[in-house]
Amino acid sequence: MATIRVVIVLLVWDFAAHAHDHSRTELNSWFESLKSGKGPCCSDADGTALSDADWEVRDGHYRVLINGQWWDVPDEAVIKEPNRDGRTMVWPFYNWTLGKALQIDIRCFIPGAMM
Repeated sequence: MATIRVVIVLLVWDFAAHAHDHSRTELNSWFESLKSGKGPCCSDADGTALSDADWEVRDGHYRVLINGQWWDVPDEAVIKEPNRDGRTMVWPFYNWTLGKALQIDIRCFIPGAMM
């Protein structure tokens, strides 16, 4: 069962739109240094860029649209430093358990230019 989860996560990760444009080498060390109150963001994998329609602020908290569902961003996952890239980015961890609904844990989130 754990193998199935790993394969699914790797497939999703492979097809996801990655936030970090590796051709912008001046941002490489910045992306690698990003961390939230939940830990490092990019040490294991890059995040996903979101369009302005795929994130919002509701009742003073961020929410993101992933796989057609809105997910609340934990306050400790929000990166407080200025966004050097300018795009809104999220670092989700996908958890599929057979027979159960998809669960997403948001490790990091950095708002973009909409703010």
